[in-house]
Amino acid sequence: MEFKFEKLIIWQKAMDLGEEIHVLSKDFPKEELYSLTSQIRRAADSIALNIAEGSIGQTNPEQGRFIGYALRSLAEVVTCLHKAKRRKYIEESLFEKLYSECFNLMNMIIGYKKAIK
Repeated sequence: MEFKFEKLIIWQKAMDLGEEIHVLSKDFPKEELYSLTSQIRRAADSIALNIAEGSIGQTNPEQGRFIGYALRSLAEVVTCLHKAKRRKYIEESLFEKLYSECFNLMNMIIGYKKAIK
């Protein structure tokens, strides 16, 4: 038995990204625990949470709204990654890898949003 959203590749990718961000942020300085660390984790988790919430028994406009929230959370993650890079918490190569994953996920989410209209 599965929920509808568990079959969605965008949800699966968002779940993977959330776990990658969680592991990455463990290495942020302790002084960032209640700021950047918390922010990037909440934003990353919010992507999959909003995809799931938007897929359950919603009308198309409601689905679109939750998918929009997922996109906004993804933009927040990207901004936090830029902050982490500027503060030298992550190397350029890791930033590029995660940035690319975020960009690909964004395109997939936009495609999904267009498909449910």
